[in-house]
This record gives sequence, structure tokens and C-alpha cells, in this order.
Amino acid sequence: MNVVTLVGSIRKESLNMKIAKFMQDRYKDKFDMQILNIDILPFYNQDDENNPPQVVKDFKREIANADAVIIVTPEYNWSIPGVLKNALDWASRVEKVLVNKPVFPLGASQGVLGTIRAQLHLRDILSSTGIQARILPPGGNEVLINLAGQKVDVETDMLTDQTTIEFLDSKIDTFIEFINS
Repeated sequence: MNVVTLVGSIRKESLNMKIAKFMQDRYKDKFDMQILNIDILPFYNQDDENNPPQVVKDFKREIANADAVIIVTPEYNWSIPGVLKNALDWASRVEKVLVNKPVFPLGASQGVLGTIRAQLHLRDILSSTGIQARILPPGGNEVLINLAGQKVDVETDMLTDQTTIEFLDSKIDTFIEFINS
């Protein structure tokens, strides 16, 4: 199974990137996971959507060829980061590569609420006419890693909180079932 991952933070020490890399290693026996570089995408411009730069074509091809998408995002000002919104805007135009694509949104933050507001906005965006992704349903499937700075080891950059790891393991299994349904 081929899964692509979008990480909503481009910060060098991004906790969300560390979570994505942890997942890439931990679940390598369950699926192949490629983390796409979204910070190289130009700003979406409708003037260019019918003939986008090669980097956009490559990005969209990776999503189109994937069996599923995981989005790991922080929360900025109660929403998703602009760089992630930009990537989703490109994915939603002309060749709408996320239509019916299974998507698993999750995220980590330093705060106590995790990324709940960002994920609510992300679910709205993923449900929009241009995207129409098949989102892992809420109701116990939300992964909101709060106080993430205390749950990621700074020396190894790995998620170390056992309760969080076990919960994530169960949600990955749920997502795999969702992909195959």
C-alpha cells in the first residue's frame, strides 16, 4: 500500500514532521509512506492552473498514484497553516487528485487542545466541492497529540509517550481498514 503524507509545518524542528517520520518508520511493515515536500510549491495562482509548474505536476501525480493520504498538521491561529492550504488548493484544481481519496487528518501541538480547531477546518476543506476526499470519520478517530513537546524525545526526535503511541497504532489500523473498505 502506498501512502503519501503532507505535513503542515515547514519549520526545521517541526513536531508534526517528527510525528510523520515516526509514523513512516513505525508503520513501514503496514504501508510505504512518502512525505511530500509542500514548501517547494509556488503560491496557487488560477492563471497557472491549466499549465502549472513541473513541481506542481509532480506533487499532484504523487497524490494521484497513492492509495491514501495522511495529513499531519499543527494549528496556526485556530486553523491550518497557509502552506498546507496552498498545497490543498493546487490539489483541488483541474486534475482533482483528492476526490474519493482516503485521508487521515491528525496533528500535534504544544497546547492542551491539540489541533482540534485546525482539524475541524481541515475536514471542512477536505469535504469541499473541489476536493471531496473520503475522510476517516470522526467519532473516536481524531488524533490530537497535545503537549507534544513532552511526548517527543529531543535527542531521537521520536514519539515516546506510550499511551499516545498505542492510540496512534489503533487509529492506523482503523485507517487501513477504511482504505480497504
